[in-house]
Amino acid sequence: MNLRTKRPARLAGVLAAVLAALAACTSSPAPGPTPPPDPSGTLAGTARPGVLRVLAGSELQDLQPVLDDARKATGVTVQLAFGGTLDGADTISAGRADGKYDAVWFPSNQYLRLDPAGRSKVLSETPVMVSPVAVGVRSSVLADLGWGDGSKVTWAQIGDAAAAGKLSYGMSDPSRSNSGFSALVAVASAFSGAGAALTAPDVQKATPQLKQFFTGQKLTSGSSGWLAQAYAKAEPGRVGALVNYESVLLSLNRTLPADQRLTVVRPVDGVVSADYPLSLLSSAGQGERESFQRLVGYLLKEDVQKRISELTLRRPVTAGVAPAAGLPADRRRELPFPGTREVADGLLASYQNELRRPSRTVYVLDTSGSMDGQRLASLKAALGRLTGTDDTRGLRRFRDREEVTLISFASSVKWSKTHVVPASGSRPGPESELASINADVQSLRAEGGTALYDSLEQAYRVIETQQKAAGDDRFTSIVLMTDGESNEGATDGDFKRFHDGLPSTEKSIPVFPIKFGEAAVSQLQGIADVSGGKLFDGGGSLDGVFEEIRGYQ
Repeated sequence: MNLRTKRPARLAGVLAAVLAALAACTSSPAPGPTPPPDPSGTLAGTARPGVLRVLAGSELQDLQPVLDDARKATGVTVQLAFGGTLDGADTISAGRADGKYDAVWFPSNQYLRLDPAGRSKVLSETPVMVSPVAVGVRSSVLADLGWGDGSKVTWAQIGDAAAAGKLSYGMSDPSRSNSGFSALVAVASAFSGAGAALTAPDVQKATPQLKQFFTGQKLTSGSSGWLAQAYAKAEPGRVGALVNYESVLLSLNRTLPADQRLTVVRPVDGVVSADYPLSLLSSAGQGERESFQRLVGYLLKEDVQKRISELTLRRPVTAGVAPAAGLPADRRRELPFPGTREVADGLLASYQNELRRPSRTVYVLDTSGSMDGQRLASLKAALGRLTGTDDTRGLRRFRDREEVTLISFASSVKWSKTHVVPASGSRPGPESELASINADVQSLRAEGGTALYDSLEQAYRVIETQQKAAGDDRFTSIVLMTDGESNEGATDGDFKRFHDGLPSTEKSIPVFPIKFGEAAVSQLQGIADVSGGKLFDGGGSLDGVFEEIRGYQ
């Protein structure tokens, strides 16, 4: 049956209230349909008097009460468009922010400064608050490790505990999240003993210890907020620690039961901190420059700095302002950052393709009749990009050693094909397998109905077979893309019962549904909730959202 249209999606009436409640729990945004990145700047809007258009890190949503008061005090309305730090740096360097944003406000500008083109786009920058990347260790685990109160722990001790199987942790993806990137830089600098800017030989020297360190990573994420929420939902014995901003770890403790709370460990050999520099772009007009100065002046006032610290648990930057209660007054030394963009990108590529545990990813792809035409073309283009096309840093493609399964479904599963990407330097190298994946993607054809839940259950069966055959412990996830509502086969209740019956290793596999076209939000949110995944919004274009999900795999 070739369905050209599908039933309208049923919206869950309580979704907005649930998301609002979750947003209050941490200093990062709550889970829910995540809009695609905004590389073209279309969310920025047209320049208007008294409005400052800011490309920002998503964690700055927790500053909205302060920005509301700033509008009343200064007459400046801050209009935020959210994106990742590294992607934002690319947007600025390429000139795609010119005329679309007036300022940028990410956790750090260190990566942006490595590129001369990006550096020239920033007219001025002012740090507003500070939070180091730290390690939050479950208190019971801390006691087992014999680390006392955690105040004397080094990165080497953390790495040794991870390598010995005594410490498992979650960390966000360095290619997507600044907290993960900062953590990667910190451990590379600490393990290499670099006394100045991190170099390629330093990274090479640290590689054996880095490999041992990352054997302990059991959770990955594209954002600091989702990582914190995934930790809270994880089985107690599975994840014993989180690598994240100090502010996120302390905020999370506000919501956790006593036995899950984290002791924040700031390694004594140093950290890499986010200083949240509000940065004026050189392309900003005169009116926007004046608005920028008024806003900066307001944010640095002593009473405002005190409120920012109490609200977000980040440290104030204005001299004489005490940090919020619970924040240590002392600071760790800052570890050296890569000296060039080449070193930074090389470190990122090494993490993705060599250092971290490999991935097992299953894509469950709706190729029913309603996907025919432009929708199917968009799907092919988006997945095709993950095989290496249009990837300037080589960090978005399917990784070396990654196991990728494509499942095409409509009224039933049409076909399932699995590929394993070889490591770089092997014969044959990854290029031939990536081309083979792309060939399978381009072979997708649209016809039939939508047996969504049957096909999703098949994905779990495929993973079960793969895990038994390989006997490995990969980062495993399922991506579900659909443009409509399940109208054949198993129901949502059937899937819930199926999922309840899975063994714990499979039950913990997150599903990342993508809302596309007229997809049923209530069904997809239910799948994300049951599996511990996250719902993403394709917003009519799949390119950005498929790339964003890479941070969670």
